[in-house]
Amino acid sequence: MHPFSILTLAIFVAGYITARWDLVTRLYELAIFAVDHGVLSRTLKGFAVLSFAFFLFLVPLERLAAWESTAASLDSPRGKATGTILGWRNSDLDIFVVSILQDVEPRRVENALRVGTLVRGSPHPLGQLLQLCGHSTIQVLGSLNLDPPEDQSDPSWVSAYNNGTSLFPLFRGPGDRTLAIQVVIFDRPSPARMQYLSLLPMSLALGDKMLKSDSTLSELGRDEDAETKIIRKRELIDKIGLHTVVKHSPTQKELFLPTILNQINCSSEMAQLLAKNAPLLRTREKRSLSVGERVVESATTLWDYFFDIAWRFLTTWCYPLLTWSFVIGLVGHRIIAEIILRVLEWRLHPDSLALKDVLATAQQVDIRLQQFCYWPIQYVTLRKRKDEWESITDRHPEYIRFYNSLWLVANDVIIGIAIGSYIIDHAEWVALQINVILSEWTVDGLRDMIVWLTDAPAGFKLNNELAVFLGRLFVWVIDYWKECVGSLRPYLPHVIYFIGFSSFAGATMPISLFSDLLSVLTVHIYCFYTASARIFHWQLTIIVSLFHLFRGKKHNVLRNRIDSCDYDLDQLLLGTILFTLLSFLLPTIIVFYLTFTSARMGIVFLKAILDTLLACLNHFPLFALMLRVKDSRRLPGGICFELQDTPPAMLRSVHPQGFPPCSYVLLKSVPLSLRAMFDQYFQLGYRLRKHYLSPSVVYCLSTGQFVPPLRRKSLYSLQYSMLPARRASIKEVWMRLTETSSAAVRDPITVPNGTLSHRRQPRKI
Repeated sequence: MHPFSILTLAIFVAGYITARWDLVTRLYELAIFAVDHGVLSRTLKGFAVLSFAFFLFLVPLERLAAWESTAASLDSPRGKATGTILGWRNSDLDIFVVSILQDVEPRRVENALRVGTLVRGSPHPLGQLLQLCGHSTIQVLGSLNLDPPEDQSDPSWVSAYNNGTSLFPLFRGPGDRTLAIQVVIFDRPSPARMQYLSLLPMSLALGDKMLKSDSTLSELGRDEDAETKIIRKRELIDKIGLHTVVKHSPTQKELFLPTILNQINCSSEMAQLLAKNAPLLRTREKRSLSVGERVVESATTLWDYFFDIAWRFLTTWCYPLLTWSFVIGLVGHRIIAEIILRVLEWRLHPDSLALKDVLATAQQVDIRLQQFCYWPIQYVTLRKRKDEWESITDRHPEYIRFYNSLWLVANDVIIGIAIGSYIIDHAEWVALQINVILSEWTVDGLRDMIVWLTDAPAGFKLNNELAVFLGRLFVWVIDYWKECVGSLRPYLPHVIYFIGFSSFAGATMPISLFSDLLSVLTVHIYCFYTASARIFHWQLTIIVSLFHLFRGKKHNVLRNRIDSCDYDLDQLLLGTILFTLLSFLLPTIIVFYLTFTSARMGIVFLKAILDTLLACLNHFPLFALMLRVKDSRRLPGGICFELQDTPPAMLRSVHPQGFPPCSYVLLKSVPLSLRAMFDQYFQLGYRLRKHYLSPSVVYCLSTGQFVPPLRRKSLYSLQYSMLPARRASIKEVWMRLTETSSAAVRDPITVPNGTLSHRRQPRKI
């Protein structure tokens, strides 16, 4: 069973158990009982003893077994059997070994390669694989445990020897025997398990997102000044690069390194093809079939005939009908999704905000619909892998993105079912708690705070008249808001029911709805913050201007500087009086401003938590983390070389003539780092920190300037990183779903009644 299916089933069972709250309660009571009766302490002691035994005995044994299995994983023959080395010759002194055919003479292998016997029965066009490896054919490079043939005049012939005890074979280089040899060994990646080597780390985001990251700086929450500075800095760096004295040009080996990695990735399938046809080169005995074998062959042919009839009926009538029904359903879903997406993306004018840029629920619906529109394209793309060699690694990242998206949606639905079941069963209680919290914190609590500020808060002496005026103004707005909310209070349980039912579409829907509900029910706090910030900023600006007047200065608007100015006595007297009045009124304004700013920042922090939960449920690299633990070679992050410690003094006794110096270097794949896997989250954290914790934000808060919230498009760019920048049109989806695959043509066979039919090859007994 596929690991993805097993984990999906486990997550579904866990979600179903969580949805049954009575079972969770019983488990909680059982846990309390275990703690009270010492069961937990005894379990921890047993776990500690077993862990000690594991690290003391099993870990060293596992390390020894891993070291012993290194030779087997390198596909290096350790016996004294003879063989022929096959591969590619990249240059006069660089060769790549694909396979070693044992017990086969080199001359016979050359003849088989010349007539195409060794590459017979290729499942896909062989030229596609050879073109990827940078060669037109495979060559005989040398021999194993054999001296070069007497008529062999090729100076690049390589001879390898192995006495059966050494970990690595010894090589005799081409021509000059005194030439030092460097052998690069590697653990052959398995294309069936989607393992491969890569120079660059695998990107979990789509390529168009990586290419457009430089051109969308303004969409990531940066202002125009910061964008201009970044562009100017980049231009200066490019100019400095033009003035370098010595510029390192890549060598031919460095340029050829990607091709060598392609050869390594393709070596497994090429070696399997050669090994499958290798028995054709050996001597085979010819004999006629026995009576029993003929009876078995006749019975097998008759069984295949009936099986072929049933198979043709299914593939000719049932399968096309089901396929077309499914395709029509997908296209109909795509049409409905396109209509909804157009509504969510509609703008009154080009500079206005769309509905998805305002509401978190609309943004979440947009994400889900775009995922549903992209899944058929991903599935069709992954299905094409069966028509090509598995060594072609272009679609491996798409495989991870596809199943990661499916897994996240499955988890989202399972968690949403559990949350929705709880909300629906306790809708009245949830509505009551939300009502109490909002009333105590956003209405009654805020009203009591304003009343407290009007009467010497914490012993501070404020201006009574101004404090009472502002307090009555804000209290009047709060009372009016309380009446409006009170009229909507009877509908709150119905809203909670709607949120509970929306949870069956995923846990992200109730989170988005709660985020929008929080924004709507705290509009009055946003208005208070805006009004108090404007008043504080205006008063502070006037005080600064009057302070310049008091010093005999003024602000030159044209030159943007402070110049000296001669004022009349009346002007100085009036400015001094206004400066004194506004300075004494400023503490009262500051108190109200700090109160509403703190409330606003608390709401922003709470919404940031909800948006972070949405980002985790929509984009968390869960499937990639599972692959990182299960098989890290499916997530390449680069390559590294390790020099192997080989005792040359012990290995020189293999051949009496001696061997030139030989060093062994192990080529290993570096797994993708956790930093690269969570790179999008680091970018999101950088944007949040740059927007809310930067010195400019502190300056805005200190001077009463408005701090705009982070744009939703910038905040949700993390969740759109696995989606294409331009979604496929309805026509493109229809063409991709209805195009025919290039399946291999099957050979016709003769059936008992003498007619011709296409079916599978009969099984060989």
